[in-house]
Order: sequence, then C-alpha cells, then structure tokens
Amino acid sequence: MNDKKRVYIFDTTLRDGEQSPGASMNTEEKIKIAAQLQRLGVDIIEAGFAAASPGDFDAIRRICEVVDKSTVCSLARAIDRDIIQAGESLAEAKHKRIHTFIATSPIHMEHKLKMSPDEVIRRAVAAVKLAKSFTDDVEFSCEDAGRSEMPFLKEILDAVIEAGATTLNIPDTVGYRLPQEMGEMIRELHAHVGERAIISVHCHNDLGLAVANSLFSVLNGARQVECTINGLGERAGNAALEEVVMAMKTRSDVFKGYDTGINTKEIYPSSRLVAAITGIEPQPNKAIVGKNAFAHESGIHQDGVLKCQETYEIMRAEDIGLETNRLVLGKHSGRHAFKERLEELGFDLSPEDIEKAFERFKVLADKKKEIFDDDIRMLIANEITNIPQAYELVGLQIADCSSGVPSAAVTIRHDGEEITDAGTGDGTIDAIFKTIDRISGHQGLLKDYRVEAVSQGKDALAKVVVNVKFDNNANAVIGHGLSIDTMLASAKAYIGALNSYLSMLPSNCQIDDCEGV
Repeated sequence: MNDKKRVYIFDTTLRDGEQSPGASMNTEEKIKIAAQLQRLGVDIIEAGFAAASPGDFDAIRRICEVVDKSTVCSLARAIDRDIIQAGESLAEAKHKRIHTFIATSPIHMEHKLKMSPDEVIRRAVAAVKLAKSFTDDVEFSCEDAGRSEMPFLKEILDAVIEAGATTLNIPDTVGYRLPQEMGEMIRELHAHVGERAIISVHCHNDLGLAVANSLFSVLNGARQVECTINGLGERAGNAALEEVVMAMKTRSDVFKGYDTGINTKEIYPSSRLVAAITGIEPQPNKAIVGKNAFAHESGIHQDGVLKCQETYEIMRAEDIGLETNRLVLGKHSGRHAFKERLEELGFDLSPEDIEKAFERFKVLADKKKEIFDDDIRMLIANEITNIPQAYELVGLQIADCSSGVPSAAVTIRHDGEEITDAGTGDGTIDAIFKTIDRISGHQGLLKDYRVEAVSQGKDALAKVVVNVKFDNNANAVIGHGLSIDTMLASAKAYIGALNSYLSMLPSNCQIDDCEGV
C-alpha cells in the first residue's frame, strides 16, 4: 500500500458522539466501546475531553490501560489547564495524541473568543508547544474552519506546524460546506502544507453532507477522516464511519489505491454495541447498518437478488459482519458452543462473565424458541457491567388495572436486605418507577423512555432504554433493561439508571464550551 494513499480513521464516538442528546456513557461502557473500536481497526480513538470532568479524565486513563494498538487521544482547548489534564490522562497510553483546538472563523473570534487573529495564533502556538511536552503526536484543529478565511487558515497552520503539530484538522464544524467547496478548500490547503503535516477533516451533518464532504476531502488530499459509529454527534451528528469506509471500499474504482485499514467485518458488531449502550438506534433505512439496509420487499427486487445478488446489492452483508444465518443455539446447547459463538461475535469475556452470560442465555432459551445473534449481542452488552449494583430487582408484580388504578408491587435487594413496596401511578410504568423511587429514596425525573424488539417474532426480547435525572441533578443518566416482559425490562432499565447515577456520585460538573470541533 502506498503510504500517501493511507487514510487514517479517527473515531470520536466516545467524545463527539457522546454529545448526542441522551448518549451519555459511563466509564465501563466507554471501555467496552474502545476495545471494540480497536478490534475494528480504528487508528486513533478520541477517548474524551479530559478537562471536562473527573469522569472523563478517569475514562481516558482507564481506556489507555486496555487499548494497546490504536492511538488514544484526548481533546483539549488551547488552554494550559486543559492540555495538562489531557497529558496526564494519557500518561499510561502505549500510543498517545493530544488534540487541541481554537476557533478561527471571524464570527467565532469576534463573538465567542473576543480575540484578535494575532491573539488566536499566539494561543494556538503556545498550546501546541505545551502539548508537545507530553507527546510528539499533536493534532491542531481550526474550529469552524468551514467558515474561516483562507489566508488566515494558511497563516495559523504554518505557525502550528512550526510549533510541532503533526496533524492539521480542518473541521466543517457547523456542517455548512458543500462537497465541491470542501474539496477545493482541502486541495488548496494540501498544496500549501505539502508533506509537512497530515491534513484531517471533521465534517458535521447539519445538511446531510458529512460523508460526502469527507470523501471529497480524501480525493483532494486529506489523509485522516474524523467520524463516529452510526454517525452520532452534536446536533445532526458527524460523518458515519461505516459509510465513509464502505464507500471507499465499494467504489474502489474511484478511490483506487486508497485504504483505511478497517476490518469491515467488525462494522456491524460495532454499530450494535454503540446502539445498545447509548440507546440510540440507527434509523431503519440508515445506510450500511440500518435494519433495512440489506432487506428487499419489492417482488422485482427479491426476484433479481435471488437470480443474481449484484442486481440490487452493491455490497455483501457479510462484508460488514452481518450474519445471514440464524444462530442455531437453544436450551440444549452447551457452554463450549456458546463460548465459541461469543468469540465469533467479537466478545472477549472473562471465564466468570462467560458463566454469567451462559446462565442468562439458558434462562432466555427456556422462554424464547428462536435465538438470534442480535439477542446474544444485546444480552452481553446490556447486562455485563462492572457498575456497582447498589439496588437489584428481585420481583415485580403488576395489578390488573382494567377497572382500577394502575399499580405495581416491587421487591428490591439493597445492602443484603429485600425491600418490598407498592404504589400507584398514571400508568403501569409510572407506578413501577414511583415505587422504585420510594424504596430507594432517590427521586427520578423521566426524560425519555423507549422500547423496541431486539429481533423478531412474538417472543422477541424487549429492550427498554430510559433517560432519567435523579435528585434534581443536572446530568441525566441512561439505563437499559432487557426481558421478554416489557414491564420487567422497564423496571430493570430504571434500576440500571439509578445504579449508574449512584456510581458517579459525587456528580461531575461539566464545563462550558465542550463541544470543541
């Protein structure tokens, strides 16, 4: 492979992706995703914003302990405190990068930074020099480069290259540029920079053009693309990693010689893991990883695919790790077969976690006739966690509310003691949640509630995702519940959110202006 056509994949699911409303992740969940991103073959994992909170700092530090092939990166504003915390959080990383940024567009410099262009350049140079004292791998971003003036971009890029920056990121922070405009901008900057540094792009999807803008940038000299799994991110999201990678692979006639190094068979497992943890499912018709991406309902399409797959499919489902065959496991399956299937699905679990997962699998197999790969993925992603289980659901009983007030009796184990209480509500779910509040002594405010079937059939697992604020805390937490019984899944999800909230106490105050690029 020609190194000049090597396109590095910089994944920011754990940083920019987490800024999607409702996509908050705890440390253990971030570690799981980081490990999967490494299996996927991501070159650089932006693990977080170290200065944003003690929780972000700790998550980056712990990710450095488990990621040894990919580069681990922390974002930092062009502020000494941010950069120092980024450097300290990455201390144990085998491969580390500090990513520092400052706004360069006239509108940002005047209204947000209230700084002159010369002051911005001085701040950028100082930031890069300080970052260089922690690592040789320093990336500099011109926030809102899409609306910045070309002469100033060239001036500040020259200055940070001289200070030691090795990667220069040109973000379309507000998703404003059209593909041809983005391509022309990158071509001009690449011609100016030459081989002095790698040009990167970070495109937002406000106009639905993030992937197109990223691809045009590659064709015009960008050698790093910043993206996220499922296109998660601020506002309308970022360029979707799976779309960028598969477009380059599928249209190799256009991207001749270009390669990302991504193991595409890990794309679908990565998508499912991120969806399971964040509770944000890709839309059914989402390119590459949506539920309908490889589905054919039209009779004409079905006939064509049966005769020749290429009539209506430009890529194979198997290429992204989507299994076309059902998982042939059931209640008579043994541990060995189950363990083998977990490995095929990309899970690397300890013997203790395998045993726990196998026990839950057996319980599910007794209730569900057909078990699919997605059932297994959800079972593992949803229930194996190192979060302290301060409260554990023991029992749930729902009263018949057809002719009365909806009510629920809940039994919870806490500190070795089982506590039972009952309550009423505006509906059954409301009754369950209010009863849990009374037992635990923590008052929750439900911000979002979602339920969907994991696979197919009338006995499909119900996956419930809740977003809750407890005790008037500013930060909402996510809880996941899984069961064939939707009410039981709801109770599990709410208690999961409560345990996640308690594991993060004392609460971490977020700093302003964390959106970065």
